[in-house]
Amino acid sequence: MVPKSMLAARLYAPGDIRVERVPVPQIGEGEVLIRVVAAGICGSDPSRAMATGAYSYPITIGHEFAGEVALTGPGVTNVSEGDRVTAIPLIPCGSCTYCRSGQYNLCDHYDYIGSRTDGAFAEYVKTRAENVLRLPDTVDFETAATTDPAAVALHSIRKARVSVGDTVAVLGTGPIGLFTVQWAKIAGAIMVVAVDIYDEKLEIARQLGADLCINARNQDPVEVVNQVTRGKGINRVIETAGVPQTQRQGCLIASKLGSVVFCGISHAGLDLSEVAVDRVMRREISVIGSWNSGDVTVPHEDDWRTTLHFMGEGRVVARPFITHREPLSEVPRVFDEIWNHHVVHGKVLFLPQQV
Repeated sequence: MVPKSMLAARLYAPGDIRVERVPVPQIGEGEVLIRVVAAGICGSDPSRAMATGAYSYPITIGHEFAGEVALTGPGVTNVSEGDRVTAIPLIPCGSCTYCRSGQYNLCDHYDYIGSRTDGAFAEYVKTRAENVLRLPDTVDFETAATTDPAAVALHSIRKARVSVGDTVAVLGTGPIGLFTVQWAKIAGAIMVVAVDIYDEKLEIARQLGADLCINARNQDPVEVVNQVTRGKGINRVIETAGVPQTQRQGCLIASKLGSVVFCGISHAGLDLSEVAVDRVMRREISVIGSWNSGDVTVPHEDDWRTTLHFMGEGRVVARPFITHREPLSEVPRVFDEIWNHHVVHGKVLFLPQQV
């Protein structure tokens, strides 16, 4: 039985997060109510909650989640009550040029769970049925709550066109970077280089398949890569940190006819040195943007369903870098600690049903 009220973490202004009791969302035709079992902090969440803010207030934040279908509205046929599910947070308009071509991540008029409409740091969340995906039997709720960053990583691999025999560098080994390491190996990379400033994260990258790990606090990644590759560089570079320094490094380590994909969200400008610009030009390096993930009409390019398939087979994993599990009551404290760099973390999950 669904209660009338629930706990939710509500953002009232940047830095003002309150855990309070609110009404359970009411669903309509074509909508689904999901009982949230696990919800993760995205790399974009701290800046949104603590600095840049949301589109309206108050709003329940959080968009990476998994849970059970509690109720279905009229006309819903793809899921049933009790199904174990996750949901794509981007809600496309369905009518713009990009939606009509299946490129929903580029929608001109999208809605978004957790930033434009109420999200998943709550005991219940509602969304439209088309966005809801059933979980493979072998995928647990905590892993499923990371489907979004895993799909974002897969999208960046596809934008880079990683193929068998490529060398790949992943700059930044947060959750998206660690998923990117795994996808690079699955795609056939013969060497994966991981770069970060934390040994703990690099060790996990090594366990997940990285062949060479570079701590940028101790070594210059550009020098190391040039030495290892004898000056040839890396075929496919994927930047997931969203930091100007690693974005510049990406342009300096890419090979001739290589590609550099910017996947990490950046809130700073990027100035390229004369050497970096010369390298991009003379090596004919492609610099590519990768935004969100693709849920497109071409089956083999569906990032979410592909991710769930590989998670179901155990070939893409998240548990090695889930570092924190907290109840909803701790959302304000956890965001404060992350924003003020008081904790080194991987994927942080909130467990709304935990008392």
